[in-house]
Amino acid sequence: MDHAEVPVLQAIEDYRSGGYVTFLPPGHKQGRGVDPRVLAVVGQDVFASDIILMNGLDDRHMGQGVLARAEALMADAVDADHAFFSTCGSSLSVKAALLSVACPGEKLLVARNIHKSAVAGLIISGVEPVWVRPRWDPKQEIAHSPGPDAVRRAFEAEPDAEGMLLITPTDYGSCAAIRETAEVCHAHDRPLVVDEAWGAHFPFHDGLPSWAMDAGADLCVTSVHKMGNGLEQGSVYHLQGSRIAPEVLEARADLLDTTSPSALIYAGMDGWRRQMIEHGTALLDGALHLARTARQEIAGIPGLYLLERDDLVGPELADDHDPLKLMIDLADLGRSGYDVNEWLRANHRVDLGLSDHRHVVAQITVADDEETVGRLVAALRDLVDRVEEVPAARRVEIPPPGALELEQALLPRDAFFGPVEKVSAQNAVGRTAAETISPYPPGAPTILPGEVITQTAIDYLRSGVAAGMYLPDATSPELDVVRVVARH
Repeated sequence: MDHAEVPVLQAIEDYRSGGYVTFLPPGHKQGRGVDPRVLAVVGQDVFASDIILMNGLDDRHMGQGVLARAEALMADAVDADHAFFSTCGSSLSVKAALLSVACPGEKLLVARNIHKSAVAGLIISGVEPVWVRPRWDPKQEIAHSPGPDAVRRAFEAEPDAEGMLLITPTDYGSCAAIRETAEVCHAHDRPLVVDEAWGAHFPFHDGLPSWAMDAGADLCVTSVHKMGNGLEQGSVYHLQGSRIAPEVLEARADLLDTTSPSALIYAGMDGWRRQMIEHGTALLDGALHLARTARQEIAGIPGLYLLERDDLVGPELADDHDPLKLMIDLADLGRSGYDVNEWLRANHRVDLGLSDHRHVVAQITVADDEETVGRLVAALRDLVDRVEEVPAARRVEIPPPGALELEQALLPRDAFFGPVEKVSAQNAVGRTAAETISPYPPGAPTILPGEVITQTAIDYLRSGVAAGMYLPDATSPELDVVRVVARH
């Protein structure tokens, strides 16, 4: 295929130069009706390119195949049989992927370190999760995705499970053994679905971890905006093989997807695919070089411990790691990732994503250069020099391995939609949760609907909140009260 083609971008250009007068959405009509004060901030071109798909980018019957051609080019670029664009983010795409594998009442193997979006999929679908426990790193106090042996044991215990949902890479950049896990699933003639939201760049460089399609997964979801150059909410389903029919995936996605997709988001994915095919290797070479440079510089800063591959990959740890994720341990500095994140933003205008009780993570992408990486390193040096300005880390009650393997007393859907009541956090111990409670980021739930709440879980979460943890989905962000299943 000719990867110089960009069907969506070309359609936007054609529409903007074609002199069309529109009497259908969007109501701003290419920005003509927008408040000039809005245009002064975001620009006229944003609105001029915000064009409806039907009778806009394409005709009423979608006869020009603009979107279909862009999706076919994406599939070809990454060695998938099919690709489908979504403008609702991978949070929605993961839900649709789950619905494509298992139906209400059926079982599905699910890695317990999944993103909260997958829990929402379980709630919506009524699928019964069979939890596959992640591997716990007691030294760094983080979870890595389950290994193939754990998946094999889960299938042996639950042979009627319809497939497996795996998250890799995690927000920490740690990766699972996709190929070996796919082989386990396929030995049972079951599909492997991968939430690869953080790995959209993997197909375009040999120095990065395995790409799900190349490693034999049946379906994977990527977020083009996370490590790529797409706009927020740009997500792609990649599908291969015959275990999941493309028409089934399309039908399930149609249940959840918007009927008013954003041409801007489509354009971002279309243009990013062309850029990666034409220049991806060189661009990622540059990003990898910058990451190595940053690692050398940060490793020389006293009090900071930059985790290298050997710290994260090995027996009972991760199977691989994305070198573009820089994970910094702050334990020797005596500061929490929560407070360091805020200090860097306030004092240096340097923003980081993931932070936890003892780590911060910085991601390097093809958008970085020596100036941006230099600012990161300089900010970290200044942090150490002015560390007294950052409060000492508060103790977080980190559970021992296995202590957060809570009993699943009800299906997530039944607990979430059933009769509920609110009780104090202390009185919630021993009760069945009716809500999802997820430290964010990374957004892997500590408690989810249907699980029996333990004192260990409450102590971890409440001490975490006191230390700066953010719980966006809890009924009470301070965890003063918890929604639980009502007693009859």
